[in-house]
Amino acid sequence: MIDTFKHKGLRKKLVQTIKSKGIKDEKVLEAIQTIPRHFFFDSSFLEQAYADNPFPIGFGQTISQPYTVAFQTELLQIKKGDKVLEIGTGSGYQACILNVMGAKVFSVERQKGLYVKTKTLLSELGYSIKLFFGDGYKGLPTFAPFDKVIVTAGAPFIPEALIKQLKPGGIMVIPLGKGGIQIMTTVIKKDTTSYETIEHGTFRFVPLLEDKANG
Repeated sequence: MIDTFKHKGLRKKLVQTIKSKGIKDEKVLEAIQTIPRHFFFDSSFLEQAYADNPFPIGFGQTISQPYTVAFQTELLQIKKGDKVLEIGTGSGYQACILNVMGAKVFSVERQKGLYVKTKTLLSELGYSIKLFFGDGYKGLPTFAPFDKVIVTAGAPFIPEALIKQLKPGGIMVIPLGKGGIQIMTTVIKKDTTSYETIEHGTFRFVPLLEDKANG
């Protein structure tokens, strides 16, 4: 896989676009600038890689719009060494953004074919991200607690298991809502029994599916 001067120039423009839309966290912008998004695309669609748009990646899933990735990442307030649970690995791009920012990423994907494809890709790219095939609603209780949780699919409610796996003082970023539009929501865990939520506007995500798929 080759990262050319042209690709780097396109990433620089993409960062400027995201910045103009309100993303201020320099660490987030630097991560977008660093990671070659075209590595996560089929070669026949490379011209789409640096447009600020979502794009289908097969298996009924999409790679999120770069602005959305940046928006969710900024809300997470990532600190180096943070242990992060990601629900919905997808292409692996979001996990890599978190990883280059210094997070230890544990990511769950429920589409078996996508899980296998992304695991192979991330291994080839040399990213140390722990990937799991499973039901995102259940999280990864064996590896809990987590400092941060990010959900990259639309959820009809806040999964109780994910709240339990979040440390007190931890942050979850999750798009909430039934149907085609969700409200981006920050969940701040106050203590073992309570949390508060903050809403951040509407977004569109593929749905978070509960039953584990085999294909």
